[in-house]
Amino acid sequence: MQKNKVAIILLCLLLAGIAHATHPLKPVDTSSPRATIASFLDLTEDAARRYSAYRDAPSPATQEALWQLIHRTQRLFDLSQVAPAARQRVADETFYSLWDVISRVDLPDLWEIPGEHGTPLGDPAAVPPSLWRIPGTEITIIRLEEGPRTGEFLFSPDTVMRATEFAEAARDLPYLRSMPIEDVYRIDQQITGWLIPIAWVEALPDWANAPVFGQVLWKWIALLLLLGLAFAALTPLLRWARRRPWTGSFGMYLRHLTAPFAIYLLALLVWFVAREQINVTGSATELPDYLLEISKGIAGVWIIWITARWIAEFVTPRTSVTGQDGNLMRLGLRMIGVFILIVFAFRVANNLGIPVYGLIAGAGVGGLGVALAARSSLENFLGTLNLYSDRPVRVGDFCRYGEDPASDWLRIGTIEEIGLRSTRIRGIDRTVTTIPNAEFSNMHIVNLTRRDRILFRTTLPLRYETTPDQLRLVLVRIRELMIAHPRVTMAPARVRAVGFGEYSLNLEIFAYVDTSDWEDFLAVREDLILRIMDIVKDAGTAFAVPSRTLYHGRDSGTDPEGRETAEKQVREWTAASNLPFPDFSPEYRKEIRDTLDYPPEGSPDQT
Repeated sequence: MQKNKVAIILLCLLLAGIAHATHPLKPVDTSSPRATIASFLDLTEDAARRYSAYRDAPSPATQEALWQLIHRTQRLFDLSQVAPAARQRVADETFYSLWDVISRVDLPDLWEIPGEHGTPLGDPAAVPPSLWRIPGTEITIIRLEEGPRTGEFLFSPDTVMRATEFAEAARDLPYLRSMPIEDVYRIDQQITGWLIPIAWVEALPDWANAPVFGQVLWKWIALLLLLGLAFAALTPLLRWARRRPWTGSFGMYLRHLTAPFAIYLLALLVWFVAREQINVTGSATELPDYLLEISKGIAGVWIIWITARWIAEFVTPRTSVTGQDGNLMRLGLRMIGVFILIVFAFRVANNLGIPVYGLIAGAGVGGLGVALAARSSLENFLGTLNLYSDRPVRVGDFCRYGEDPASDWLRIGTIEEIGLRSTRIRGIDRTVTTIPNAEFSNMHIVNLTRRDRILFRTTLPLRYETTPDQLRLVLVRIRELMIAHPRVTMAPARVRAVGFGEYSLNLEIFAYVDTSDWEDFLAVREDLILRIMDIVKDAGTAFAVPSRTLYHGRDSGTDPEGRETAEKQVREWTAASNLPFPDFSPEYRKEIRDTLDYPPEGSPDQT
């Protein structure tokens, strides 16, 4: 009876092998437990033939043919509990392990295994069971109840996770089936790629081929040396790439890109050597795939961040978009970069088996707590949007903000950066102040850069000894000065006597200097002050100082000659009906407008 079973099984395998050779693209049949077992046995026979061909003539072609066949076995297993990045390698090792185990156990005849119509006898009304276990073992085939492969029968996740455990436990059992390759699990531990001849491996001493945590010892040593060499090659390259500070130029962008590309290329090389040539197994089975996926994630995130930063800092200023719109575009590009970075990072994490999508789905439960914890960050981000939408200041603007808490603390400076969270201001004392945007957007901000003109306003205190005619002359001469000066805009400027002070007669000068540059304003203001001093002196009067004066008979007070000259000039104006009060006539304004030389004669800027 046992011989009949073996003959029938071999006949089925032969027919399956012929079908596979005839239809190489035919999908793996998993429509029932019987079909899954038959497909598994079919693949073992094909794998044995391809392994023999590879062993007899190691080459990239024969290795690829064997690898392609082994990769097809992934269709037999439920790998939902395995990280996507490691599924292929886990499927390979599970196939070798189960191949060795199933060859050592008493497998029922194929007709005794539930088929497409459920019962071994093929009752059309029967439905296949949702679970079937190889008798005497824990190797289980289950029917998938959800997902794109619903209804198919695959080896269960528990069987996949414990396949190597089953193989180790069954190593001392005799083979019950004819095996073209014996001790497949052991061969899987020793097999290498075509660059490492199998004869070299077999020539190693016994201690080198002793299994340690599911992998022979020499492979552990080779893997450690490979990782050490990769790290030694990567370290100086990273230092070279980051040796110069970031400038935003295209050359610097390319220089910084060498680091992530080097990480990915070295990881790809390590993966190829470890996975395709050394053929790591056991506890290290998933390590090359994880390293490659992690390196891909690091390199991708790095490249995305560098590219977004370069576009924001290099491309935008060279487009037609400038000023606050340019800053808003830079902010938008950075936000897009951050969004792409997060999506890419989530994808990599999912490939590593981290349930990020489940975490995102459950984020609604903890969303309130996260919102409360991140309230400050959210407020600052909203403050940033307010600054960009209202545009009270831009990068490079000189402004005054808030209120000075002390006389020696001047809240005035130049905007250097408006970031996602805070704004940096370079003060007039060259210090840098960082203010959270939530606070800065609520301050009283005075933008000094946007002034089209700068106000010149001062009060002249003249001595009480000044006569009315002297005062009139001073007013007229200063008004003439303001009209004649080419850098002063009179409208709506004024020069008026405004009252009697405690110790002086007060004149108010209110005019605008036609400039928005502070340094230029200081030069014009200095010129006006010097000219006003000359006018006051020529009128024979003087500036008052806070003091008390005791008059003696010998003190003549003011200059008699100057007073006589002033009074004479005023009388002439009166006689000619040209008294310039309350204001100058339009004709006289037109006559004296811009008639002064500025800069004054003797100045280096005089042309």
